[in-house]
Amino acid sequence: MSRIGKKPIQIPKGTTVTVKGNVVEAKGQHGTLSVECNDLVTLEVADDKVLLTNKSGLKEHRKFHGLYRSLVNNIVIGVSDGFTKQLELVGVGYRSSVAGKDLVLEVGYSNPVKLRIPDGIKASVDKNTKITLWGIDKQIVGQFAANVREIRPPEPYKGKGIRYKDEQVRRKAGKAGAIGQGA
Repeated sequence: MSRIGKKPIQIPKGTTVTVKGNVVEAKGQHGTLSVECNDLVTLEVADDKVLLTNKSGLKEHRKFHGLYRSLVNNIVIGVSDGFTKQLELVGVGYRSSVAGKDLVLEVGYSNPVKLRIPDGIKASVDKNTKITLWGIDKQIVGQFAANVREIRPPEPYKGKGIRYKDEQVRRKAGKAGAIGQGA
């Protein structure tokens, strides 16, 4: 039995969760999300908790138990609180801004890089170097943050690039120099 799947999901106040067949729908102050579950998992809503149970003990079925518990938990948290990802730009002359529905990044290329902000995500920039992404769908927020980071990932020699807040970049030593090389 899945250890994650056994944990009940607490439903916060102001959030309602309904189960119709295999579809779980959560409504909260920030919006509505739904996830379709497999037939291998049974869902119940009771006493402000969502319980997931595995229909059988087969190994193929157990792996879905924890997966769907995490997906349902993510939609409940998303509609009540939302998800935030924070990115930092490190480098001389690196800056960012929000222009309408575009995130504009100036990260050392000859032209600024413009990324379209997906629907359901709010982006804000603080001090030209700190980007905050917020949304109710954890997968969309995380994927967009990964797409932004992919524009200029942190490099290991000087640490320049776009990184997640509090991300540790492993630094490498540069070249050792030509002294004592028998030149």
